[in-house]
Amino acid sequence: MDAIEELALQPCTSSLYLRPFRLTYRQNGAKKFWDFMRTHDSVSILIFNTSRQCFVVVKQFRPAVYMCEVERQHPQLFQNQDKESFSRLEDPLPAVVGVTYELCAGIVDKPHLSLEEIACEEILEECGYRVPVTNLKKITSYRSGVGVTGSRQTLFYAEVTDQMRTSEGGGQPEEGELIEVVEIPLEDSMKFAYDETFPKTMGVIFSFMWFQNNIAPKLPKK
Repeated sequence: MDAIEELALQPCTSSLYLRPFRLTYRQNGAKKFWDFMRTHDSVSILIFNTSRQCFVVVKQFRPAVYMCEVERQHPQLFQNQDKESFSRLEDPLPAVVGVTYELCAGIVDKPHLSLEEIACEEILEECGYRVPVTNLKKITSYRSGVGVTGSRQTLFYAEVTDQMRTSEGGGQPEEGELIEVVEIPLEDSMKFAYDETFPKTMGVIFSFMWFQNNIAPKLPKK
């Protein structure tokens, strides 16, 4: 995960995951336009291991996060972004600046599967737990990236035990995934949520707060 080499920025002329558009419209008589991306909806899952009283999250390198830091420190890299060429960064930043902590998640790209079935597949692939669909609880759904993509993410909750783990997880290498499974002890979870030295998604913070309000009060007292 730490070996990032041969970093180069080039135009994206086609993608399996992103489609750029410009919408023109009139609002209250004023002519306007907005540039946006169409992408897949997604699912995410808050996983709680009841055997060890910990949350199961994933840690992975995110190129978009990495490049935000690169641009902040090397703004010249993006100067040729509209040209049919690429810019190579000779002295790349350490990979850690692009590593984030996230909920187990995946895109909705299998029309023959329900959201719950896709979520269970992601739990198995990324974290190694085999979870029945009936064990999932839907928390809510919400829009993400409302200024750019507007895609919908559906958040589920799943309780697992050590006995339900059938593999190490780690994602699918053939799809470019390199995922580390991380356990966050329940007693440390809110401290972790607000600790900015651990880069994380809003989904982690929100779901940990949801757990504290809805699940934690029902747990057996020590």
